[in-house]
Amino acid sequence: MTNENLERNAQDKAFAVNLMQHLVVPTFVLDHECRVIVWNRACERLTGVAAKDVMGTSDHWQAFYDEPRLCLADVLAQGRANELDTLYPFHTEPSDLGHGVRAENWCVMPRVGQRHYLAIDAGPIYAADGQLIAVIETLRDVTEQKLAQTALERLATLDGLTGIANRRAFDERLQHEWSRAGRANAPLSLILADVDHFKRYNDVYGHQGGDDCLKAVAAVFQRLAFRASDLAARYGGEEFAIILPSTDLEGARQVGERIRAEVEAVALPHAGSDVAQWVTLSLGVATVYPGADARNGQPGTLVSLADQALYKAKDEGRNRVATVTGAT
Repeated sequence: MTNENLERNAQDKAFAVNLMQHLVVPTFVLDHECRVIVWNRACERLTGVAAKDVMGTSDHWQAFYDEPRLCLADVLAQGRANELDTLYPFHTEPSDLGHGVRAENWCVMPRVGQRHYLAIDAGPIYAADGQLIAVIETLRDVTEQKLAQTALERLATLDGLTGIANRRAFDERLQHEWSRAGRANAPLSLILADVDHFKRYNDVYGHQGGDDCLKAVAAVFQRLAFRASDLAARYGGEEFAIILPSTDLEGARQVGERIRAEVEAVALPHAGSDVAQWVTLSLGVATVYPGADARNGQPGTLVSLADQALYKAKDEGRNRVATVTGAT
């Protein structure tokens, strides 16, 4: 290569670097050994990390996370696409043509002290002989959009009156826990509960009073859904439910009894009840092992059993917990 060509290449490289420095999109570039060779001004503004602190190093992760982990550009540079599922909840797959990858992720951004949700694009740059030269990563801060989306999704899964999970969320979680219990051959329990003589309650105290009653009952369910895997939901009308993964029948019965006793202890007056002077619940508890028997093939099996137990509680006088179990 002549001196003229070398000079032209150097000028072209300097122009490309200068261009990236002035892009409004936060951008950084890693060489094939994952060392930072470009960290533009927009990236400095987003992360609070100056270029001088990362240039020539592999410490760029510190701009985004509080402990070492791969950035998207590192994944491509190191050929570790098999780890994308673990690293990013949303991502595309690298193509056979060597195109880039898109991903989204929450980043803790230690230097600026704020979490940001970033939309990330990373693409490889190859030499004429197919050797990897560098990987360029661009970032977009979409935190506000993500928070708005999360808020809408949350509203879509919450009961508007009581603030606990709605029927849609219940159905989705039950299907998920059913599949998980089947794989693990673990028990899955369900409690269904009715407010005793709720129609009479509305007749005496009006619909506003009825709404207040449902809110009070829902609060008890929410308090007693102790574990992150438990889900308390308004199943419909005056009926409530709680999904209890990895819980056997006796454990679920004990939870049901605590719910029954705590609702009774709230002592909401119920002049229309022939069970007690205050609001009470009837509860049905059922347990199945989804992976143990073909008859336990659908989540509706568990719902049907819990419903049978609920009617049993009502037939036996209400304000009580009744149980049934599926095939094990």
